[in-house]
Amino acid sequence: MALRHVTPLSSLFLPSPYKALTRRLTALRTHFSVSAMASAPSGKVLVPVANGTEPLEAVIVIDVLRRAGADVTVASVEKQLQVDACHGVKIVADELISSCGDRVFDLITLPGGMPGAATLRDSGVLESMVKKQATDGRLYAAICAAPAVALGSWGLLKGLKATCYPSFMEQLSSSATAVESRVQLDGKVVTSRGPGTAMEFAVALVKQLYGKEKADEVSGPLVMRSNHGDEYTVAELNPLKWTFDNSPQILVPIANGTEEMEAVIIIDVLRRAKANVVVASVEDKLEVIASRKVKLVADMLLNEAVKCSYDLIVLPGGLGGAQAFANSEKLVNLLKQQAESKRPYGAICASPALVLEPHGLLKGKKATAFPAMGSKLSDQSEIENRVVVDGNLITSRGPGTSMEFSLAIVEKLFERKKALELAKTMLFTRP
Repeated sequence: MALRHVTPLSSLFLPSPYKALTRRLTALRTHFSVSAMASAPSGKVLVPVANGTEPLEAVIVIDVLRRAGADVTVASVEKQLQVDACHGVKIVADELISSCGDRVFDLITLPGGMPGAATLRDSGVLESMVKKQATDGRLYAAICAAPAVALGSWGLLKGLKATCYPSFMEQLSSSATAVESRVQLDGKVVTSRGPGTAMEFAVALVKQLYGKEKADEVSGPLVMRSNHGDEYTVAELNPLKWTFDNSPQILVPIANGTEEMEAVIIIDVLRRAKANVVVASVEDKLEVIASRKVKLVADMLLNEAVKCSYDLIVLPGGLGGAQAFANSEKLVNLLKQQAESKRPYGAICASPALVLEPHGLLKGKKATAFPAMGSKLSDQSEIENRVVVDGNLITSRGPGTSMEFSLAIVEKLFERKKALELAKTMLFTRP
């Protein structure tokens, strides 16, 4: 379509040299705006989910991409929007995959988890979409079991280097050049290994869509660690043994505005460790809309959950969620009872500053919080630490420290050996 130059009305009243300059600037603006429209991706992303999807891999990718400004559609390949992901996490998709078949996406990325990855593989609509994605030269990606189970089965990794979860490497080697990278890029395909590499994978996808500057801009506030694959460390003061009878009973409240990555990582990791985790909504219904619009479904309402006692109460962050926690009289009273009885409690990101501090639950305690919230803590001596344990209190900084935070809880409940085994199984640390 030809572009027609229109002289701005204001320039008709300018002296002739200024008219020429105005015309030149107008032409340059037109040129660069048209070039930007032609070259910049629209950032439309499809994340399919199924029963048995690994929730941590799905939610981290959705969250990080939405932070970058991507228009992410979460599509269920089941017959209903709600999917029952691994570890009892319930996610409500935005649409069914059947309504997405004729749409064009800049990126289609598949989470892993079994049998979720196999269900994705068996979706005819999804297979057709990803094959067309490859034919058209657009980005596609997969993590954990999905590179081998789905992409490899569809013949979309031939002649390419790819990685996946260790137990699927043999299967992958029959359809790709299998490598052990934490994140592998080859052409328009990005693959990754597992739950513990999901955040690195998500940032790599941002880089492919928007460039390194945007990836750096997004990854900074995540508080990611630079030494990927190394053992995690914890700053502990006033060591105290955390005890429980049988399986530890853990309460994880969620609310509208809760940081979904932090909530799901905590729930996922602690359930992998065989803790009995109760997810309770502080809203008036089970479904909450988290900070990056991921829809999560709690196990019960807080009104019901407060009838029980817990070996540990853990608060995820997120500005809106933390404020909802702070305003919940029932939750605050439960936390105060927990502290008074010397039972463990913890919080991450905004929650130490917005919930624990104003309600006197950090009095005499060392803690950390999200960097921008650190100044709200009355004692700021430990705020640079990624995870701080002070007796029966544990706090942490943000989404990028959630895995370390969760593993530190496992360590306090079950000893470090179990936490390190879990970290290796999830590929957070090197096998």
